[in-house]
Amino acid sequence: MTDFKEKYEAASSQVIEELDKTLKSIRSEELEKLVEAILQADQVFFVGVGRVMLALQCVCKRLAHLGIKAHYVGEITEPAIKKEDLLIVGSGSGGSLFPLGIAKKARATVDCKIVHIGSNPNSEMKDIADFMVRIPVRTKYYLDDEIDSCQPMTSLFEQSVLLVGDILAKMIIEQKQLDMKSLWQYHANLE
Repeated sequence: MTDFKEKYEAASSQVIEELDKTLKSIRSEELEKLVEAILQADQVFFVGVGRVMLALQCVCKRLAHLGIKAHYVGEITEPAIKKEDLLIVGSGSGGSLFPLGIAKKARATVDCKIVHIGSNPNSEMKDIADFMVRIPVRTKYYLDDEIDSCQPMTSLFEQSVLLVGDILAKMIIEQKQLDMKSLWQYHANLE
């Protein structure tokens, strides 16, 4: 099993190096605008598909742990979105049918603030979102300035979405001077 151990350690190092490079490549101004939008919104909604949606659901849950009213589109108890709310659209390509359609509907019906978290700055989302947080990693379009990955498909994007969410949650805790122990009041207790 020594061979497996060495391969595992090498793969782990590659993934961690990719994540480090990616997280350092995200523009801090965009992240700061995202934190401001989250804190100013009455409610925060998330939409994505596939593994991106799973990462966004984790971010949604973490924000709920901070006392922020957070929901993902399609959840059984999803409330109505209003103008004073925020819609965060996760789509690396910016062209995934469902998130794009939801963003268009939100813009047309309630005109709430919309933020696109993605990789492709030239997608149709650029004309819908108020601003973009770009995670410049490999997409299916293979743009010249994308960070390449040894991982399959868009794993690096999905991992980065989750980590950015957790990093921003930590920063919100610090900014609002929240007591970590008091956050447990928002955690599920029927487990």
